[in-house]
Amino acid sequence: MNKLDLLRMSLNSLWRRKTRTVLTILGVVIGTASIVIMLSLSTGMEQSFKEQISRMGSLTTIDVYPGAAPDSGRPSDIKLNDEAIASFSQIPGVESVMGLKQAYMRIVSGKMVADAPIIGVDPEKLAAFDYKISEGRLLLPPDKDAIIFGKNIAYDFRNPRINMNYSGPDGNSPPPVDLITSKLLLTADMQHGERVKNNPDDDYKPPRPHEVRGVGILEESGNEKDYQALMNISSLRKIMEEDNKVLNRESRSRRSDEENQYDNIKIKVTDMEIVKEVQKQIQSLGYQASSLTDALEGMKKTSRTVQAILGGIGAVSLLVAAIGIANTMVMSIYERTRDIGIIKVLGADIADIRRLFLLEASLIGLGGGILGLLLSLGGSWILNKVAGGFMGGAGKISIIDPQLALGAIIFATFIGLVSGYAPARRAMNLSALEAIRNE
Repeated sequence: MNKLDLLRMSLNSLWRRKTRTVLTILGVVIGTASIVIMLSLSTGMEQSFKEQISRMGSLTTIDVYPGAAPDSGRPSDIKLNDEAIASFSQIPGVESVMGLKQAYMRIVSGKMVADAPIIGVDPEKLAAFDYKISEGRLLLPPDKDAIIFGKNIAYDFRNPRINMNYSGPDGNSPPPVDLITSKLLLTADMQHGERVKNNPDDDYKPPRPHEVRGVGILEESGNEKDYQALMNISSLRKIMEEDNKVLNRESRSRRSDEENQYDNIKIKVTDMEIVKEVQKQIQSLGYQASSLTDALEGMKKTSRTVQAILGGIGAVSLLVAAIGIANTMVMSIYERTRDIGIIKVLGADIADIRRLFLLEASLIGLGGGILGLLLSLGGSWILNKVAGGFMGGAGKISIIDPQLALGAIIFATFIGLVSGYAPARRAMNLSALEAIRNE
C-alpha cells in the first residue's frame, strides 16, 4: 500500500467510529490545552520578571566598583582609573565604557533648595548608555557649567525656611522650580539657605556656591536616574577640588583621586546574552562587577521551578489522554481482527499494517494537539483580559510563543504515536488464519 492508501484507510476507520474518536481526541485536547496554559503562565511570569528588572535599568549595562572581587586573588586596593577603562574597552562585546564621579550636593534656586547626587559623566557617551532627554538637550563636550536633571528632581525642591508640603509628581501642582530657566547654584554646604545653621564650629566657612545652568531634563526611567543630576566630569572634579580646599580636605581628596579617578565605571555590552560572559572576564581581572542580569538569573531559576511544577500538572492530563489513545487502538484491533487477517492474506506488507495503526494514533494526537492549541489560545486571551484587568493591565500573564505552540502540536502527535505503538505491534503479529476465523 502506498502512503495515500494508508491515509485514506486511517481516516475511514476513524470516521466509522466517530463517537469513540471524538472522545479520544477530546482527552488529547484537554491534556494539550492544560499543559500549554500552564507553561504559558510561567512564560508570562518570566517576561514580567524581565520587565520589572528592565525598569530598574539597562540589562546590557555592567557596573564596576573599586576593590578586588571576592576570591579573585587580587590585591584589595585595585583601582578604577583610565588604565582600567582601557582594559575594559578591549574585552570582546563591549560597546562603550564610561567612568563616573559622584558628589552629594545642594542645588539652589532662589529660596528653594534640593539635595541630590551629582554625577560626573563623559558627555560624549551619554547616548550610548540610554540617557534620553524629554526637555532641552543632553550635555555637550564643551559644556563647563551645564547640568541636566532626572525627571523627579524638580519635585524635591523645598523652601527650608518654611514648612511646605508638596504633593509630588502624582499631584496636581506643578514642580516648584523650572530647572531649565531658573538661575541655579551648586554648593557643598548642605545648610545653605537654612534659617539656623547647626555647626558648632564658629570658624566654619562654607565653600562658595558655584553657578550652573540647567540645559535639559531626562526622560522618566523609573530608577535612580530620575533622582540624579549629571554634569561634565571635569567640571565636577574642579568643583570638588575647590570645595575640598575650603573644607581642609585637599590632601585626602588628592590622594583619593590619584588612587581612584572614578567612583564606579559603567560598561555597555552589545547584547544581553553576553553580559554574564563579559562580567566574568571583568571579575577575572580582579574587579567587583555587577549587573541586573544577576537578579534576573535568580528570577529565572524561580520561573523554571514554577514551569516544571505547572508543566508536570499539565502532563498528567496528557498522560491520561495517552492511555485513552492506547485503549482506543486496542479496541480497534479487536473489532478489525478479521479485516487484518484478510489484508494479510491478500499479500499486504506486515509493516504496512503497523504503519496503518500508528498513523491512526498519530492523527488522533495531531487533531487533539491542534484543537487543544486553539483552546489554549482562547484561554490565554481570556486570562490576559480578565486576570490582567484585575492586575491593572500590567503586561500579559499568559504568553504562548510560537515555539510553545509548535512544540505542543508536535508533542501531542508524538504522544499519539507512542500510545499506538504497542497496539500496532499487536496487530502486526496477529496470525492471518486465526484472524480470518475470528468473528
